[in-house]
Amino acid sequence: MSDGTAAPDPDDVGAEPGRNPDAVGAEPGRNPDQGDPERDGSPSRGRVHGRLERIQGAQERVHSTWESLPWFLRWAVVWSACLLVVAAGIYLLATVAARLAPLTIALAATLFLAAMLDPLAVRLRRWRLPPAVAALLSLFLLLAVIGGAAYLVWTLTADQFSSLSKQLDEGLDRTRDFVTNSLPVSPEQLDRWTKQATEGLRRSTPDPIAGARTAAEVAGGVLLIFVLLFFLLKDGRPMWGWVLGRVGDRSRPAFVQAGRNGWHTLSAYTRGTVAIAAIDAIGIGLGLVLLGVPLALPLAVITFLGGFIPIIGATVAGSVAVLVALAAKGPTTALLTLVVVIAVQQLEGNLLEPLIMKRQVRLHPVVILVAVTAGTLFGGIPGAFVAVPVTAVVYRVVDTVSALRQGREPT
Repeated sequence: MSDGTAAPDPDDVGAEPGRNPDAVGAEPGRNPDQGDPERDGSPSRGRVHGRLERIQGAQERVHSTWESLPWFLRWAVVWSACLLVVAAGIYLLATVAARLAPLTIALAATLFLAAMLDPLAVRLRRWRLPPAVAALLSLFLLLAVIGGAAYLVWTLTADQFSSLSKQLDEGLDRTRDFVTNSLPVSPEQLDRWTKQATEGLRRSTPDPIAGARTAAEVAGGVLLIFVLLFFLLKDGRPMWGWVLGRVGDRSRPAFVQAGRNGWHTLSAYTRGTVAIAAIDAIGIGLGLVLLGVPLALPLAVITFLGGFIPIIGATVAGSVAVLVALAAKGPTTALLTLVVVIAVQQLEGNLLEPLIMKRQVRLHPVVILVAVTAGTLFGGIPGAFVAVPVTAVVYRVVDTVSALRQGREPT
């Protein structure tokens, strides 16, 4: 007699309601075919644990070896690695700049001239002139100064070139006699050396095609400099504001201060260098005029341009003046010219330069000499021109950022 309930299936005996009979003893929600990952001893999990243990052991051995080294050796290793990274970065930047030499020279000259003309452009804008008009007037003033100086030099010295050839021939003969009589050098040896030097100069003279290409590059570079200079004087501050807008809020104050100090350093260096070079040119030029050395004005211009290359430029310009005096007037005038050059340079280096530069550009002469030498090796004369201002600006920026990070006021 049935009570209305179905007889249980023999296969379901012992099974809980709603559970798969094949999963008796299994935890809910787990596939019984997977097994326990903590007990199955899978090969992949063991390999991972072994690899991690080996890495940890290697790290401990390296740390133990590093701690066992003397402190000065660890210090040398760390600083050597840092210097290698910095040197590699500088070398890469210098290589790229050398590859793009015309553009690099144009940008450097533009920044240099902009730092020199920016006070004039600012003053013109304060007189309610539009930025474009102020930039154009600054450019016209620069062109007028350069063109007027070139015209003055040519006008005052054109008549000296005709008589200079004869004076140089006579001076060279006197110099030849002086060398052969005072030094253990025979006239035949001196003639042979002169011939070798002349042949070397002839071989190093570029062909007409290369000369035309160089002239075209120079003309294009000059045009690019004036175009970039106009836009930098006109829109320099909006450009700087655009750059600051891409800097994070936390880094912006340091970025603003470093940029301002770097620009002030470049401006001070530019104006100070122009003033010192002009004083050197005037002093040496007056000395050459009083001694009757021909081409005194062109030599003064060479001295002015050489003043933009610290230490080396003044030495080279003074050597040219002494050689011209020796060839044209003889050893006595050359010796007096050397005295004038040394006196002017000593006055400039010991009195005028510290007074004019003040505390704007604080670089040791050793640093300046190394920077000029490195710039000459990488970029020749243009590299020597830009080496010191670049070094001064970089030093000023790094010093400012370091001071702000340490919580002190930049000097």
